[in-house]
Amino acid sequence: MKLAIAGLAALSLGLVAAPALAQQSGPPVEYDLSFENAAHHEARITVTYRDLGRAPVRFEMSRSSPGRYAVHEFAKNVSSVSAVDGAGRPLSVDRTDPYGWTVGGHDGTVAITYTLFGDRGDGTYAQINPDHAHLNMPATLMWARGYDERPVTVRFRPSDPSWTIATQLAPTGDPQVFTAPNLQYLMDSPTELADLTMREWSIDDNGVERTVRIALHHTGTEAEADEFAARARRVVDAQIAIFGDAPDFDYGTYTFLADYLPWGDGDGMEHRNSTVIADNSTLAEAKYGQIGTLSHEFFHAWNVERIRPRELEPFDFTRANPTPSLWFAEGFTNYYGPLAIRRAGVSSVDEFLGAMGGQLSGILNTPARAFGSPQEMSLRAPFVDAAASIDPNNPNIFTSYYPYGAVIALGLDLTLRDRFEGITLDSYMRHMWKKHGMTGRPYTPDDLRIGLGEVTGDPRFADAFFAASIERSELPDFAPLLAQAGVLLQPKNPGKAWAGRARLDVADKVVTLASDDIPGMPLYEAGLGRGDEIVSLGGARIDSPDDWSRALARARPGDKVEIRFIQRGRERSAELRLVQDPTKQLVRVETTGVEATPEQLAFREAWLGR
Repeated sequence: MKLAIAGLAALSLGLVAAPALAQQSGPPVEYDLSFENAAHHEARITVTYRDLGRAPVRFEMSRSSPGRYAVHEFAKNVSSVSAVDGAGRPLSVDRTDPYGWTVGGHDGTVAITYTLFGDRGDGTYAQINPDHAHLNMPATLMWARGYDERPVTVRFRPSDPSWTIATQLAPTGDPQVFTAPNLQYLMDSPTELADLTMREWSIDDNGVERTVRIALHHTGTEAEADEFAARARRVVDAQIAIFGDAPDFDYGTYTFLADYLPWGDGDGMEHRNSTVIADNSTLAEAKYGQIGTLSHEFFHAWNVERIRPRELEPFDFTRANPTPSLWFAEGFTNYYGPLAIRRAGVSSVDEFLGAMGGQLSGILNTPARAFGSPQEMSLRAPFVDAAASIDPNNPNIFTSYYPYGAVIALGLDLTLRDRFEGITLDSYMRHMWKKHGMTGRPYTPDDLRIGLGEVTGDPRFADAFFAASIERSELPDFAPLLAQAGVLLQPKNPGKAWAGRARLDVADKVVTLASDDIPGMPLYEAGLGRGDEIVSLGGARIDSPDDWSRALARARPGDKVEIRFIQRGRERSAELRLVQDPTKQLVRVETTGVEATPEQLAFREAWLGR
């Protein structure tokens, strides 16, 4: 069933007041967006400011975006900039740097018009084509410095009559016109214009009805949309149960902007009352695997959007916005995403253990923990968050705060369940929600530590945990913690010889290392690195990845074999001492032929659900 989204939002507008969004200063900023040249990925955009006085006005494109932690140069996609005053007279537009334009000589009104190119359908950029206009606002809208608190009106002019408009912006009586209270909210409001399939349902937030909706742009069937919505609804309910409360969605509605299109890009990007979830596979092709991104991003409605790091408030659109707490904001969310899916009954215990086992194995085996704590890894986000430089970097000094934080969350959850009667990681998240999310008070790293002490009643435990696992890089002994749930941490490939984690590239039977290996591992110790061509292993010619796998299969951990390779034009040889594959996995004890005890099963159910 396809519905006009703007009308739905208008019906819900009166359900909830939004006093925090009521700041206004000066006449509204007016945006007008049209898409006549959508076939060539262009939008034509005009923004009008009034009551400016007589001083020159500086217009800019953002260099960063909510949900991203690195710099993205959105001005590169802007061209054909012109301006007029209130009487329609042309104004000069001066550009003295890459990021902005200055307009002077006006009469107090400036209307600046430009062309935007956009052809990336993810959560960071814009994509415009005959099928949709997919708009992340920092990548789309120019703004004037010094007028951030002015209210905003946005008119969209769809180029296709089948397009409807999905956004967290506030609707008006005109289905093509929306409003925002200020620049911060505007830039946090992605928008999708397309022929959309809508699914929505109501949730009871302590007696207040709120709406959750999926605005789905896909090439699948109505039945697939129904199935995806049914799974999403169960996940949403499971997450509300974790916090015991739903967020007070501004304007009463939360929207999943879901693009599952062959010409799109895989991504998820959280916002205050909506999220972009994109993939280039259909729901059927992915077997509804997109529910993983949906779960992760919806958890952000609490954790990061409302339980918010102080460093991100207010968001600065002119620079990177780093915080040392991404291990919590993103990492804990990376733990709860699959956990909520399991508790909702949308995945099995084994599927959850498979997802967590992969993250745990990676963190246990990474050399990067020797180079920095979770806080240090969080502060490296501007270098890695979809903003990697073209020069090679050292692959062994960084590990992502996503799995790092998820592993910390796993260890802390199991530790709390072991040491403190009736206290779990859910208890901690609820405490942070009540203390910081519901009050709107951003947290500092110290607030996270203090909150753990408050919820456990044991500040010494909290201090020790943060000192060891957040400020340093220590991890708990996971084996006994997992044993409480009848879960084993064991080798994934016992007895398999392993040469290292380096990836292989193949072109015309030339096999090269696509990445460097880990210090202490065979390839690294033998002196091989990224770009080296592998000629033979143990006397066997290597012309393909299958050749490599067969050569390793003939060996055993501890074997020493000759590897011949070409490095910087010279053929060399070295002795490769193979080791046991260090990859770990999590499995239920029952899969090994051992019965779980009643105590273990009860612990597992309390942790992972039925």
